[in-house]
Amino acid sequence: MTFRMPAEWAPHEWTWIGFPANPEEWPGAFDEARRQIADFANALHADGKGEDVRLVVADEADAQAARALTAPGVGIVVQKLGDVWLRDTAPIAVMRGRERALVDFGFNGWGGKYQMAGDEDIGARLAAMTGLPTSTQQWVFEGGAVDTDGTGLFVTTEQCLLNPNRNPDLDRGKIETLLAGSLGLSDMLWLGEGLMNDHTDGHVDNLARFVAPGVLALPESAGDDDPNAAIYADARARAQAFGVEVASIPSPGRVVVDGEVVPASYMNFYIGNAAVIVPLYGCANDQAALDALRPFFPGRDIVGLPSNAILSGGGSFHCTSQQMPSA
Repeated sequence: MTFRMPAEWAPHEWTWIGFPANPEEWPGAFDEARRQIADFANALHADGKGEDVRLVVADEADAQAARALTAPGVGIVVQKLGDVWLRDTAPIAVMRGRERALVDFGFNGWGGKYQMAGDEDIGARLAAMTGLPTSTQQWVFEGGAVDTDGTGLFVTTEQCLLNPNRNPDLDRGKIETLLAGSLGLSDMLWLGEGLMNDHTDGHVDNLARFVAPGVLALPESAGDDDPNAAIYADARARAQAFGVEVASIPSPGRVVVDGEVVPASYMNFYIGNAAVIVPLYGCANDQAALDALRPFFPGRDIVGLPSNAILSGGGSFHCTSQQMPSA
């Protein structure tokens, strides 16, 4: 029996979410980032109508802060972590029939740029808490570098997975072989660059997301000053040449903070059991993005939540989360 990483829209038993622990990583936005992540956890849990949420906090003091911001029923897990980006550091689940297993990858702080104590082994510690069989991979890989439609088809960017700051000895073919053996990849759509000024070196979960088998959502340029217009156009051309169906989602356009273009993206949404949580930035296309996603997720609420403070730390809702599929 083959194994595969499920699509995110498959039912979850729970979702891990990281909770900000270090104010230095969130200058001027620490408290608001905590509130926005708590709002994400609350919306996902939906008073028990959504799914089990496990907010991962660094210590007991952070646990108290998290409890003050979250609704009853949102779980708190105390495990030392450096930053909130559990999409990249938590273990990834695969399914063989109804049986679950976890895969824990190597992590080097996004190419050595952001190394914080706790991030290097948070995946192994979370995996150990589950009691599930776990495979340990020695090569460097982050969950936000790929997205899958659950059939074995994955999408990624060359900028990230072929970056020499991760695995300088691995070429495209070797990476595909390793992902086939660890996550069940059968085919890979390679896009080019990720968003401008993305600290992750172009994670695909900020650029392109599957919304159905063989259907890839991609941003559409918001205007002549959209800093990622050429990146979107290149991604669309590659996706169409590959043969997947492309669904257009409006882009937030040019978002500038302290004089610098930031990688704001509606694509960093998270698909929960009862709701799809979409980051909003106070841009003209916020509502249009929600409307564009709605047809792909019948039966789920499309919930837009502010994410500007989380973005100041380098990501958004999808980056902070990692799902555990139901057995």
